[in-house]
Amino acid sequence: MQRWALVVLTLLLCLWLSSVAAIQIVEFCPDTYTKNEPDEYLVLAGTGPLADLIISDSVGSLRFPPSAVLDSRAVIARNGTAYRQTFGVSPEYEMMDSSPAIKNMVRKGDLRLGNEHDQLILTDHGTVIQTITWPGDVAPKQGQIHIYADGAWDRRMLMIGQSQLAPATYDNVTLTAFVSPDSSAGVFYDAVNSARQSIDLNVYELTDPAIGAALIEAVGRGVSVRVLLEGGPVGGISPAEKGVIRSLQEHQIPVMLLGGVSGVHARYRYDHAKYLVVDDSIVLVTSENFKPGGFPEEGTSGNRGWGVRVSDPRVAAYFAGVFSLDWSGVDIAPAPAGPGGGEEEASGTFQARSPAATFSDTTVTPVLAPDTSSLITDLIAGATHSVRIEQAYIKNTSAGTPNSFLKAAIDDARRGVTVQVILDSAWFNIDDDKDNDEMVAYINQVAAAEHLPLEARLADLTAQDLVKIHNKGVIVDDRQVLVSSINWNTVSPNENREAGLIIDSPGVGAYYAAVFATDWDARSGSSGGKIGRTVFDPLKGGIAAVVLVMIALAVRRRRA
Repeated sequence: MQRWALVVLTLLLCLWLSSVAAIQIVEFCPDTYTKNEPDEYLVLAGTGPLADLIISDSVGSLRFPPSAVLDSRAVIARNGTAYRQTFGVSPEYEMMDSSPAIKNMVRKGDLRLGNEHDQLILTDHGTVIQTITWPGDVAPKQGQIHIYADGAWDRRMLMIGQSQLAPATYDNVTLTAFVSPDSSAGVFYDAVNSARQSIDLNVYELTDPAIGAALIEAVGRGVSVRVLLEGGPVGGISPAEKGVIRSLQEHQIPVMLLGGVSGVHARYRYDHAKYLVVDDSIVLVTSENFKPGGFPEEGTSGNRGWGVRVSDPRVAAYFAGVFSLDWSGVDIAPAPAGPGGGEEEASGTFQARSPAATFSDTTVTPVLAPDTSSLITDLIAGATHSVRIEQAYIKNTSAGTPNSFLKAAIDDARRGVTVQVILDSAWFNIDDDKDNDEMVAYINQVAAAEHLPLEARLADLTAQDLVKIHNKGVIVDDRQVLVSSINWNTVSPNENREAGLIIDSPGVGAYYAAVFATDWDARSGSSGGKIGRTVFDPLKGGIAAVVLVMIALAVRRRRA
């Protein structure tokens, strides 16, 4: 009998210990934007009693009130009122007594989360069950919320105010694929002109007066139109955009700037998305800004870009939700009215070769940066026989290590997957010492050194009558296609608001593969050996070789 009693007690003890061990710190923000960080906080998640847990650092400690129990998660803020002002909701507990509606922690000393270095220790009955140290477990950055998920800290960079959208996939979707400059304008204006209730538009830059006029016409039909723009684009808001903004405002169309509030930290480095939602049933997603070069008149030259018009209420609802989140932030403000001018115009003639095409029974997965941009790496890494990449540019990290998307593509080639890369050759992308021509040379040097099925080329703009390559597209195995606004640099997937779609469809894959092949094979015969074909300069190749050796040595040191 005593033996059975001992077994039961042991089991109960193990169950109790496991319930406590399941509680852990899963989120914290030590360095907020508020002076002296009264709104700093941490989050516990799990289930079980809290009275015997202690949270401490090297200076102070916190205990929970007697009888406290955790049934899911709880926020412990330094000052509950300050936390509410920043995050819009009250925490469950606070360290400093600021409100009778918020339960107080029992303090010993003064636990404050250090901005640049500190630690958090979670103990139960004197036994340490979790330790978090920074720098170390996380890299401190002002405004960053550190999240523990899937066994690791900070799988994505989450800044204060940013969304945390989960991946979603939709089957049996009907969509229309199009490319610029061939067929973009027709699809775009058909979508806008079909609106009967609402248009929500989010784009980095809107300079095309024809697009502005179409939105004004929609308002005349009784359509509710909202426009969200980037508040601080590179080079500032252009006179052409100011002119469009003024026209929209004169017709009572609200135009808001994301990141346009003085003294308020923007949630995103740039609002670089390019999409619109029509009547909560249609969403148009593209790589192109709403400028004449992205949506030129028929027969007029423009940028190479990709886009899709999705006719599906489920996908439209997803993007409508994203728009609502971004529209309601504290960092948006009405665009200032002001004189415009210098309207941009597309120029040059163009013979369209790729009409828009409609496909049914596709599978669509939205990709939002920074929330789910890791899906791009997963897409590329899942290739089995081919990856075709067309980008405005590719930038490696500031430390010189390969761009994460490019690294995934090179790793594909090391597995025998054929990888092709087209980059823009407009002067502003080949004029400096570290831009597209050097990147093409680097990629081809890697291919030559390792005998990989990997090749990069600069686009022949002359042969294609294109202004520039502004695309951010990927085709995997000729059936999965990425259409998005996400550039291949460090900031775009990690810090910007970006929007895109991964489409799984053999038909859509074949459509974009044909467009890619046209761009890949284009030759003008007048490029002087630089544009439209593989670029390999002996000097640059030698530099790339040295870089490869340095990277290899660095990797060996890390492994050692």
